[in-house]
Amino acid sequence: MTGHIPSNLIDEVRSAVNIVDIISQYVSLTKKGKDYVGLCPFHQEKTPSFTVSESKQFFKCFGCGKGGNVFKFLMDKENISFPESVISVAKIAHITIPGEYNNDAIYKKNPIKQIYSDATEFYQHILLTTKLGEVALKYVQERELTSEIISHFKIGYAPKADNILYIFLKQKNYSQDLLEQSGLFIKNEKGKLLDRFRDRLMFPLCDELGDPIAFSGRRISNDSQIAKYVNSPETPLFTKSKLLYHFSEAKHAVNAENHLILYEGYMDVIAAYKCGIKTGVASMGTSLTSQQVYMLRRVTPNIIINYDGDDPGQHAMERAIKLFNYPNMNLGIVSLPENLDPDEYVKKYGPEKYVNEVKAATTSTEFLLQRMAKKYNLFNDRDKLDFINESIALIAKNDDPIEIDIYIQKLAQKLQVSVESLKARLLREQRKIRTAINHQKQIQALYPADEVTPKQLDNVHDSSASFTEQKRLLFLFIHNDNARLYLLTKKFIFPNESYQQLADLWLSYLEKNPNPNISGFADFIPKDLQSIIVNMELTDMPYTFSEGEIDDQIASLIKQKTILEIQRLYDQIKVAQQKNDSQLIIQLTQKIIELKRKII
Repeated sequence: MTGHIPSNLIDEVRSAVNIVDIISQYVSLTKKGKDYVGLCPFHQEKTPSFTVSESKQFFKCFGCGKGGNVFKFLMDKENISFPESVISVAKIAHITIPGEYNNDAIYKKNPIKQIYSDATEFYQHILLTTKLGEVALKYVQERELTSEIISHFKIGYAPKADNILYIFLKQKNYSQDLLEQSGLFIKNEKGKLLDRFRDRLMFPLCDELGDPIAFSGRRISNDSQIAKYVNSPETPLFTKSKLLYHFSEAKHAVNAENHLILYEGYMDVIAAYKCGIKTGVASMGTSLTSQQVYMLRRVTPNIIINYDGDDPGQHAMERAIKLFNYPNMNLGIVSLPENLDPDEYVKKYGPEKYVNEVKAATTSTEFLLQRMAKKYNLFNDRDKLDFINESIALIAKNDDPIEIDIYIQKLAQKLQVSVESLKARLLREQRKIRTAINHQKQIQALYPADEVTPKQLDNVHDSSASFTEQKRLLFLFIHNDNARLYLLTKKFIFPNESYQQLADLWLSYLEKNPNPNISGFADFIPKDLQSIIVNMELTDMPYTFSEGEIDDQIASLIKQKTILEIQRLYDQIKVAQQKNDSQLIIQLTQKIIELKRKII
């Protein structure tokens, strides 16, 4: 429900934005007819089932069933309250929410998230304005991290002190229990909380909204006995496998650069940023996960991978390529020379050369072919044949005939064999792949996976044929004044309690809102009824009607109700037969005959 923020202000905020623009910050949307489609941000899927209606200002996933307006999207995606979602959208729309509505009672971050926000400001303050931070500031300046970069990446410094952060946060009245949960402290043998990060440059790790939820601390001393990097432990807010460094900022720059660039560490992201590349993200030095791949895929199909140039980095790129094995992915690979990582390359050769390396990114197939070639002695015939077999097996997985032709031509030239012989081997390999796919389909047909269908996940209100008529009548009741008056005159009551509740709520909403709209109504109603409205709005229906159409819909509902009653009586007859109650059987049979006469 609307909480304390006035409905007219909520309407102003909602009307000031386009839901397509907001959701595009999380999902790469493609126009399909009058709507937009993309990969669902709420569950992993191979093919898009997530739909956004620009005309209705609603979203709906036909895979997991989630749906609603722009506020509901942010509530579900960012796990925030309704007032928080209104304030978030207001900020995007540059609308000021008066202080009386924007207070702690209404809009309060998750307390642990607030702790990280305060800690981020504290660490940055120490770095930039205190004597404690002078050594770290000198370290930062020597590495050419400008004030703009420090501000953009929210870099700070944790001084070499046991409990300076603890004292600061206690002064802000955070409870001992919350501070323990935050992961920012460790307990000593006496049970005392000490700062986890000491004498480290602090890099906040942020969620998709850009709010800090963890830290990575980099050692600034030369003491090799101390770990170079220390990360926050996992908390209810922070799961390392589900986070990408700089993702919140990078996804906003995708439209300008038309891709995301995946790095291993945050210093590579920062080095790329210094070169003018705003779309860098990093998996924080750990193996890339399927969750992180899905985050990237739903923003854009255009991904460039630039891991370290050494052998472990190149192996990691091979593993990453396998995780991006989805249709319509446009994967680019940057493999830097001299075993350099991106940060080292930029320092050695400068921004311009690095940008050129990114522009010259190869395809994943080309990269893998180059990696394969290094395993074989191509002057040895046996090795050459093995290389051909492995190369053809890789090329055959490609669906693009032009790409296949390019690789076959290059392979023929490299190995000094005929294109025809390689194509003959290719056809044989493609037949093997098709046979394997067909075999897999046959197995799946015999043993289908236990999938939850969209229909099962959809609201139960759509499970019966009668709800088609009720959906249509509710649509007219809401969108057509004359239809609503006609239904009220006939004293029509929706058979389903939820639909009738929505009709009553619409009348109440009309009384309270001089400028009613369906998206605003979705905020006005209980959460458990919102899916009915979303499903109704995303069903193509005309706004015009005839009285005859409404009469037919009502007659159909009465008939269906009668049929259900007849079925209930038949069930009672079966029970009566088991009890040999002939008198009851006769009574029930007479009722069935009377009901059947009504629907003939």
